[in-house]
Amino acid sequence: MSEKSRNIVWHPGVVTQADRERITGHKACTIWMTGLPASGKSTLAVALEKALWDRGVHSFVLDGDNVRHGLNKDLGFSPEDRVENIRRIGEVAKLFTNAGVLNVTAFISPYRSDRDRVRSLMIDGEFIEVYVDCPVEVCEQRDPKGHYKKARTGEMKEFTGVSAPYEPPQKPEITVHTDRESEAQSVQAILAYLEASGYVPRA
Repeated sequence: MSEKSRNIVWHPGVVTQADRERITGHKACTIWMTGLPASGKSTLAVALEKALWDRGVHSFVLDGDNVRHGLNKDLGFSPEDRVENIRRIGEVAKLFTNAGVLNVTAFISPYRSDRDRVRSLMIDGEFIEVYVDCPVEVCEQRDPKGHYKKARTGEMKEFTGVSAPYEPPQKPEITVHTDRESEAQSVQAILAYLEASGYVPRA
Protein backbone atom coordinates (compact mmCIF):
# COMPACT_ATOMS: atom_id res chain seq x y z
CA MET A 1 0.00 0.00 0.00
CA SER A 2 1.36 3.41 -0.90
CA GLU A 3 2.08 6.06 1.73
CA LYS A 4 -0.76 8.18 0.36
CA SER A 5 -3.41 5.56 1.10
CA ARG A 6 -2.06 4.02 4.29
CA ASN A 7 -4.05 6.03 6.84
CA ILE A 8 -7.50 6.30 5.27
CA VAL A 9 -10.65 4.54 6.43
CA TRP A 10 -13.91 3.93 4.56
CA HIS A 11 -16.82 5.66 6.30
CA PRO A 12 -20.10 3.84 5.65
CA GLY A 13 -23.30 5.87 5.50
CA VAL A 14 -26.63 5.13 7.12
CA VAL A 15 -28.64 5.41 3.89
CA THR A 16 -28.02 2.36 1.72
CA GLN A 17 -28.21 1.80 -2.02
CA ALA A 18 -31.30 -0.34 -1.41
CA ASP A 19 -32.89 2.60 0.42
CA ARG A 20 -32.26 4.82 -2.57
CA GLU A 21 -33.64 2.23 -4.98
CA ARG A 22 -36.86 2.03 -2.99
CA ILE A 23 -37.33 5.78 -3.43
CA THR A 24 -36.50 5.85 -7.14
CA GLY A 25 -38.50 2.75 -7.97
CA HIS A 26 -35.77 1.17 -10.06
CA LYS A 27 -32.47 -0.63 -9.63
CA ALA A 28 -29.14 1.12 -9.85
CA CYS A 29 -26.49 -0.14 -12.24
CA THR A 30 -23.80 0.87 -14.71
CA ILE A 31 -24.48 0.38 -18.39
CA TRP A 32 -20.99 0.27 -19.88
CA MET A 33 -20.96 1.01 -23.62
CA THR A 34 -17.79 0.02 -25.42
CA GLY A 35 -16.89 0.10 -29.10
CA LEU A 36 -14.67 1.63 -31.73
CA PRO A 37 -14.42 5.40 -32.22
CA ALA A 38 -17.46 6.66 -34.18
CA SER A 39 -19.40 3.46 -33.55
CA GLY A 40 -22.20 5.52 -31.98
CA LYS A 41 -21.57 5.11 -28.26
CA SER A 42 -22.13 8.73 -27.18
CA THR A 43 -25.13 9.23 -29.45
CA LEU A 44 -26.72 6.05 -28.16
CA ALA A 45 -25.91 6.85 -24.53
CA VAL A 46 -27.60 10.26 -24.75
CA ALA A 47 -30.66 8.77 -26.45
CA LEU A 48 -30.89 6.03 -23.82
CA GLU A 49 -30.56 8.54 -20.99
CA LYS A 50 -33.47 10.56 -22.42
CA ALA A 51 -35.63 7.46 -22.85
CA LEU A 52 -34.93 6.41 -19.26
CA TRP A 53 -35.50 9.90 -17.90
CA ASP A 54 -38.84 10.10 -19.69
CA ARG A 55 -39.84 7.00 -17.71
CA GLY A 56 -38.84 8.61 -14.43
CA VAL A 57 -35.58 6.68 -14.13
CA HIS A 58 -32.74 8.58 -12.49
CA SER A 59 -30.10 8.31 -15.19
CA PHE A 60 -26.87 10.09 -16.11
CA VAL A 61 -24.30 9.79 -18.90
CA LEU A 62 -20.58 9.61 -18.20
CA ASP A 63 -19.05 10.35 -21.59
CA GLY A 64 -15.42 9.73 -22.49
CA ASP A 65 -14.72 13.14 -24.02
CA ASN A 66 -16.58 14.97 -21.25
CA VAL A 67 -14.60 13.23 -18.51
CA ARG A 68 -11.34 14.14 -20.24
CA HIS A 69 -12.33 17.81 -19.97
CA GLY A 70 -12.09 17.62 -16.19
CA LEU A 71 -11.34 14.58 -14.05
CA ASN A 72 -9.02 12.98 -16.60
CA LYS A 73 -7.66 16.02 -18.41
CA ASP A 74 -4.15 15.10 -17.26
CA LEU A 75 -4.23 11.83 -19.20
CA GLY A 76 -3.17 11.16 -22.77
CA PHE A 77 -3.76 8.12 -24.96
CA SER A 78 -0.77 5.93 -24.22
CA PRO A 79 -1.63 2.38 -23.11
CA GLU A 80 -0.79 3.35 -19.51
CA ASP A 81 -3.00 6.45 -19.62
CA ARG A 82 -5.87 4.50 -21.17
CA VAL A 83 -5.71 2.04 -18.29
CA GLU A 84 -5.77 4.86 -15.73
CA ASN A 85 -8.59 6.60 -17.59
CA ILE A 86 -10.81 3.55 -17.27
CA ARG A 87 -9.72 2.85 -13.70
CA ARG A 88 -10.81 6.32 -12.61
CA ILE A 89 -14.12 6.30 -14.42
CA GLY A 90 -14.82 2.81 -13.11
CA GLU A 91 -14.54 4.14 -9.57
CA VAL A 92 -16.83 7.06 -10.46
CA ALA A 93 -19.36 4.72 -12.05
CA LYS A 94 -19.33 2.60 -8.89
CA LEU A 95 -20.11 5.70 -6.80
CA PHE A 96 -22.98 6.65 -9.12
CA THR A 97 -24.36 3.13 -8.79
CA ASN A 98 -24.06 3.27 -5.00
CA ALA A 99 -25.97 6.57 -5.15
CA GLY A 100 -28.93 4.80 -6.76
CA VAL A 101 -28.38 6.13 -10.28
CA LEU A 102 -28.71 4.11 -13.47
CA ASN A 103 -25.64 5.55 -15.13
CA VAL A 104 -24.60 5.08 -18.72
CA THR A 105 -20.95 5.27 -19.75
CA ALA A 106 -19.66 5.84 -23.28
CA PHE A 107 -15.97 4.96 -23.46
CA ILE A 108 -13.95 3.20 -26.12
CA SER A 109 -12.34 1.25 -23.24
CA PRO A 110 -10.30 -0.81 -25.71
CA TYR A 111 -8.78 -3.33 -23.29
CA ARG A 112 -10.87 -6.28 -22.13
CA SER A 113 -8.93 -6.53 -18.86
CA ASP A 114 -9.80 -2.94 -17.95
CA ARG A 115 -13.51 -3.53 -18.49
CA ASP A 116 -13.32 -6.73 -16.46
CA ARG A 117 -11.62 -4.80 -13.68
CA VAL A 118 -14.48 -2.30 -13.56
CA ARG A 119 -16.96 -5.18 -13.46
CA SER A 120 -15.11 -6.62 -10.48
CA LEU A 121 -15.66 -3.38 -8.54
CA MET A 122 -19.40 -4.00 -8.48
CA ILE A 123 -21.64 -6.77 -7.25
CA ASP A 124 -23.18 -9.21 -9.70
CA GLY A 125 -25.77 -7.56 -11.91
CA GLU A 126 -24.60 -3.98 -11.41
CA PHE A 127 -22.34 -3.92 -14.48
CA ILE A 128 -24.05 -4.32 -17.85
CA GLU A 129 -21.63 -4.41 -20.76
CA VAL A 130 -23.07 -3.16 -24.06
CA TYR A 131 -20.99 -3.84 -27.14
CA VAL A 132 -21.70 -1.12 -29.69
CA ASP A 133 -20.67 -3.23 -32.66
CA CYS A 134 -19.87 -1.43 -35.88
CA PRO A 135 -17.29 -2.40 -38.54
CA VAL A 136 -14.24 -0.17 -38.61
CA GLU A 137 -14.94 0.62 -42.27
CA VAL A 138 -18.32 2.11 -41.35
CA CYS A 139 -16.87 4.00 -38.38
CA GLU A 140 -14.22 5.46 -40.63
CA GLN A 141 -16.81 6.53 -43.20
CA ARG A 142 -18.67 8.41 -40.48
CA ASP A 143 -15.58 9.90 -38.82
CA PRO A 144 -17.46 12.96 -37.44
CA LYS A 145 -14.34 14.35 -35.74
CA GLY A 146 -11.93 13.60 -38.58
CA HIS A 147 -9.83 11.43 -36.29
CA TYR A 148 -9.54 8.40 -38.56
CA LYS A 149 -8.21 10.60 -41.33
CA LYS A 150 -5.63 12.11 -39.00
CA ALA A 151 -4.68 8.65 -37.74
CA ARG A 152 -4.18 7.35 -41.28
CA THR A 153 -1.82 10.21 -42.07
CA GLY A 154 0.08 9.78 -38.83
CA GLU A 155 -1.10 13.08 -37.38
CA MET A 156 -2.82 11.26 -34.50
CA LYS A 157 -0.89 8.57 -32.65
CA GLU A 158 -2.27 5.68 -30.59
CA PHE A 159 -5.68 5.83 -32.28
CA THR A 160 -7.91 2.84 -31.56
CA GLY A 161 -8.81 0.86 -34.65
CA VAL A 162 -5.88 2.19 -36.68
CA SER A 163 -2.65 2.40 -34.68
CA ALA A 164 -3.88 1.03 -31.33
CA PRO A 165 -5.78 -2.20 -30.63
CA TYR A 166 -9.41 -2.75 -29.68
CA GLU A 167 -10.42 -5.93 -27.88
CA PRO A 168 -14.16 -6.58 -28.36
CA PRO A 169 -16.16 -8.09 -25.50
CA GLN A 170 -16.39 -11.87 -25.44
CA LYS A 171 -19.63 -12.18 -23.48
CA PRO A 172 -21.39 -8.79 -23.31
CA GLU A 173 -24.83 -8.66 -21.76
CA ILE A 174 -26.09 -6.77 -24.82
CA THR A 175 -24.82 -6.26 -28.37
CA VAL A 176 -26.23 -3.60 -30.67
CA HIS A 177 -25.27 -3.24 -34.32
CA THR A 178 -25.26 0.44 -35.16
CA ASP A 179 -24.31 -0.15 -38.79
CA ARG A 180 -27.66 -1.81 -39.49
CA GLU A 181 -29.94 -0.71 -36.64
CA SER A 182 -31.51 2.68 -36.18
CA GLU A 183 -30.81 4.62 -33.01
CA ALA A 184 -34.35 3.88 -31.82
CA GLN A 185 -33.90 0.14 -32.43
CA SER A 186 -30.65 0.02 -30.45
CA VAL A 187 -32.19 1.98 -27.57
CA GLN A 188 -35.19 -0.32 -27.56
CA ALA A 189 -32.95 -3.39 -27.41
CA ILE A 190 -31.27 -2.05 -24.28
CA LEU A 191 -34.57 -1.02 -22.71
CA ALA A 192 -36.00 -4.47 -23.39
CA TYR A 193 -33.08 -6.05 -21.56
CA LEU A 194 -33.46 -3.69 -18.60
CA GLU A 195 -37.19 -4.42 -18.39
CA ALA A 196 -36.84 -8.19 -18.74
CA SER A 197 -34.07 -8.27 -16.11
CA GLY A 198 -36.05 -6.16 -13.62
CA TYR A 199 -33.87 -3.06 -13.61
CA VAL A 200 -36.64 -0.68 -14.66
CA PRO A 201 -40.45 -0.98 -14.71
CA ARG A 202 -42.04 -1.92 -17.99
CA ALA A 203 -43.40 1.00 -19.98
